[in-house]
Amino acid sequence: MIRNCLERWFEQIWYRDAPWFLVLVPFSWLYCLVTTVRRHVYRNTNIGSVTLPVKVLVVGNITTGGSGKTPLVIALAQLLQRQGVRTGIVSRGYAGKAKHWPQQVTADSDPGLVGDEAVLLAAATGLPVFAGPDRVQAVRALLEDTPVDAVISDDGLQHYRMQRDLEMCVIDASRGLGNGWCLPAGPLREPSSRLKSVDMVVTLGTVEHQHWIHVKPGKLLPVCGTGVARKLNDFRGERVHAVAGIGNPWRFFEQLRQAGIDCIEHVFSDHHHFRPSDLAFSDHRPVLMTGKDAVKCQAFAEPHWWFVTTETELAPAVEKQVLELFPSINNRKSSLGQKIA
Repeated sequence: MIRNCLERWFEQIWYRDAPWFLVLVPFSWLYCLVTTVRRHVYRNTNIGSVTLPVKVLVVGNITTGGSGKTPLVIALAQLLQRQGVRTGIVSRGYAGKAKHWPQQVTADSDPGLVGDEAVLLAAATGLPVFAGPDRVQAVRALLEDTPVDAVISDDGLQHYRMQRDLEMCVIDASRGLGNGWCLPAGPLREPSSRLKSVDMVVTLGTVEHQHWIHVKPGKLLPVCGTGVARKLNDFRGERVHAVAGIGNPWRFFEQLRQAGIDCIEHVFSDHHHFRPSDLAFSDHRPVLMTGKDAVKCQAFAEPHWWFVTTETELAPAVEKQVLELFPSINNRKSSLGQKIA
């Protein structure tokens, strides 16, 4: 409850022009200085940085909270799979309580131990996933377990110890960079100038830029794991409980409203560890939630609980730049074209 209140308070400061953010500005200056120096040391001296024997694609953001990293990681993984690139994923395992890291993650792993996002990535892609705060260790553990050609790092933009072949920064177009200040006065993990150094800035929620990802609701699957899939339109005009413990729950609620669903909104803190009592509503209305929340509710789910899958579309420019990292793909296409000719 306290964490939820704090998150809402900071949301008001960061995204709604609340004037009292000025009290925190001196701390933001200090934070900005530390992050800038740290990045300069890693990037310009290579002290402590590690080059790995595999292509590394980093997906991250410079804001706190949800920006669309996970859908982009899943979309990239599926893109590389379609092209025959052996791919693995590493994640921080945020909020995981495992005593030893890194941890191998499957769709059946305990989110309480390895983190909800890592379990979601494993379930959504079927790829080898390893989680751990030290991404270098996680990648090495993955390579020892499974030979791959590429590793996608979920939320590793600030993990400078790990050298990377491609940096992608995701920005939620509906929220932007908030008030533009670094933590704690604003939502930025790094100054906005950091965007000039990444290989690609990918926007979520608009296709006006060259690099974008479009995410829309897909089919609904039972949280309990058994049952028949349903369509979002099946709930049009119906009043439901909408549950979200993610970085930007309002985006999820808006998607449901656009589908004509009457939502009773239930906001939980990001990475919330759900208990049955959290969802013990007095009525028997349908409960709709995100996939990230569903992996933590499956053990005690009711038959009328559903999670909304997502369908993603990547801008052609994003696909092109990613696939250019793998010349063998272009060589295969070229050889195939010559044979057909």
